[in-house]
Amino acid sequence: MKKALMAVLFGSALVLGACGGGGDEGAEENGGGDAGTEENGGGEVDVAAAEQAFQESCASCHGGDLSGGAGPALDSIGSQYSEDEIRDIIKNGKGSMPAEQATGEDADMIAAWLATQE
Repeated sequence: MKKALMAVLFGSALVLGACGGGGDEGAEENGGGDAGTEENGGGEVDVAAAEQAFQESCASCHGGDLSGGAGPALDSIGSQYSEDEIRDIIKNGKGSMPAEQATGEDADMIAAWLATQE
């Protein structure tokens, strides 16, 4: 049973890892310049680091492209919740989402990045 579980987890990690990619897309979307950051109400967001943290902690339920899956779509979450509210949901969970799927700096980065998704 443990081998089967490990195989599933490893396979999931491979699939999720393949969903990342394409680091230069942000440069075009942000108009060149400092391609890896976006501004939000609290300062700048390191988009690449936030996306990586999201892929590792959240994408298995919310989809690698924020389109949803087992959890709701997050592609326009910034229009519904503030950065602080998103951070609170990550920290404490909501509905069927368990608490602390991401913690510390990762939770802060993910919340800041998701707040820019409108």
